[in-house]
Amino acid sequence: MKNVKFLLSAACALFAVATMAQDFSDPKYAIWGDTPEARKENILNSNFLKESLDNKDYDAAAHYLKELLDKRPQASENTFVRGTQLYKNKINRAKSLAEKKMFTDSLLLIYDLRLEYFGDHPKRGRAYILDRKAREVLTYLPNDRAAIRKAFREAIAEAGDNADPESVVAYFSNLCDDYKNTDEVMPDELLAEYDRLTPFFEKNPDAAEYKKQFDAAFGLSGAASCENLENLFAPRIAAAPDDEELLGQAFMLMSRANCDSDFYFTLAEKYYEMKPTSENAMFLAQSFQNKGDYNRASKYLNEALAVEQDPAERQKLYARIGLLEFVSNDIQGAAAAARQARDLNPEDGLPYFILAQCYASSAAACGGFAGQAAFWAAYDTMAKAVELLKEENYIQTAKTSLAAYRSRFPTSEECFFNEVKEGASYKVTCGTAAGIVTTVRPR
Repeated sequence: MKNVKFLLSAACALFAVATMAQDFSDPKYAIWGDTPEARKENILNSNFLKESLDNKDYDAAAHYLKELLDKRPQASENTFVRGTQLYKNKINRAKSLAEKKMFTDSLLLIYDLRLEYFGDHPKRGRAYILDRKAREVLTYLPNDRAAIRKAFREAIAEAGDNADPESVVAYFSNLCDDYKNTDEVMPDELLAEYDRLTPFFEKNPDAAEYKKQFDAAFGLSGAASCENLENLFAPRIAAAPDDEELLGQAFMLMSRANCDSDFYFTLAEKYYEMKPTSENAMFLAQSFQNKGDYNRASKYLNEALAVEQDPAERQKLYARIGLLEFVSNDIQGAAAAARQARDLNPEDGLPYFILAQCYASSAAACGGFAGQAAFWAAYDTMAKAVELLKEENYIQTAKTSLAAYRSRFPTSEECFFNEVKEGASYKVTCGTAAGIVTTVRPR
């Protein structure tokens, strides 16, 4: 490292010698000062600033930066680029909170000065500088929530439709966090900002992934209650009833909020007519299922299944149909749908979870030893579900069901009187599990 520093110092010394031989009265150097002597000094300081940063000599770099800012800040954009580099390093090496605050203030001042002297740069002007400053505020002042909101608002307002989608999402996500965690942001403000920023994504269709993050942040904020969402979207949809994108936005947010108003169901069915995808069908079916309208829920799932070609999406639809049929007490229909889902994806635990409940439900209706024996098939299938399930809410139910099914196994005496031996194979003859081969196990 010493050798590297020596070589850099030697190189800079050679540059200084070369500089001395230049004619700074040439008009091309006018940006660096009013006299040849001042120009020479400022150019040398600029190069010494770069060398000091390269050598990690930040105290020396701070000296040269001050000289340039005092004497010729308008000379070079690189003065400010190197100034931010300097103070970021100083922040990271600060030995106390007071030092860190001081260096952070200096970093932000560099951005303010850059705005003053290079705010009209054609590529890296006010919008660019304010965006970079906002990100620095978020990084180095994470607890100053008001400063973060202010910095991003200024940056987004300056850039307008050309704002960076990442910055828009960063601002809005932090606004949502402040709504959830502080008393600084009220629901009306959050709703107003959501409404104000939504058109930005309509004008920037390439930012679709950021739009998803934007909507997700709003959906998880807690401000996206059904009442608030209806108040937000009702007048907009009334003004543009056939706007597919607007309807889709309202549909997704209100579906996630489990809304069940007449307004929601009207817009949901209208949007599904425009875009009858399996994903939309499942959202709509869940809404009708929550309402207890199983016939309409089944209608939308089966409509989607009739046109869906993707095996993975068909598997999800069959699983949802199986759940719906089971809840509506169509045990045969539930088992048939669950088997279709299982055959399309044997590694998904949900079809086994549905089948096990179907086997147990029909076994209870059979009675006698045949009904008790069907609980062996139910137990085996639910054990497979526990092995494969990823949804935590299903896993706990599945584990509880295992104990319940075991308690319904026949006793040793019942197995003896029915001439079956422990460990032997047994073909179930009752209910939806009929034909399944299982293993004899006394309770």
